[in-house]
Amino acid sequence: EGAELATGGTRRGIVVSTLAEARFFAAGGFDDILYAFPVPRWRLAECSELAQRLQQFQVLLDSPQGLELLLQNPLPGGKRWLVWLKLDCGNGRAGIRPTDPEALALARAIAEGSPELVTLVGVYAHCGNTYGCRDIAAIQAIARDTTAAVLEFVTA
Repeated sequence: EGAELATGGTRRGIVVSTLAEARFFAAGGFDDILYAFPVPRWRLAECSELAQRLQQFQVLLDSPQGLELLLQNPLPGGKRWLVWLKLDCGNGRAGIRPTDPEALALARAIAEGSPELVTLVGVYAHCGNTYGCRDIAAIQAIARDTTAAVLEFVTA
């Protein structure tokens, strides 16, 4: 019910951190879900099933190996993998640093490589480094830094 309220009743545009959550929301009629963790090889079959079943099941990539995994496992029926490039703007958990020269190369490889199989939807950053903050000013500083890093990367 909370997710339906949060989406204004559209049941679209939600982000989940586990595939169990994705399956739960898919069973509840949500058909636009982002799995906000770079696709691990051992979860590829589950991601493929959701991508085939839902109108838009989106995943994160943060490495050339992840891109190769999706390219080697195309979705059937003309569907494409919908991908967000995961940037690490200070969280240190997952993603590629936006200042890493490989980040721009990876974005280009996703966008220009095989768009009929893998389509770049956008870039994604999670401010998990705010979890240890002790006040609003510290959270706002991380948000500003993350926003600046993402905008600088996108501009490049």
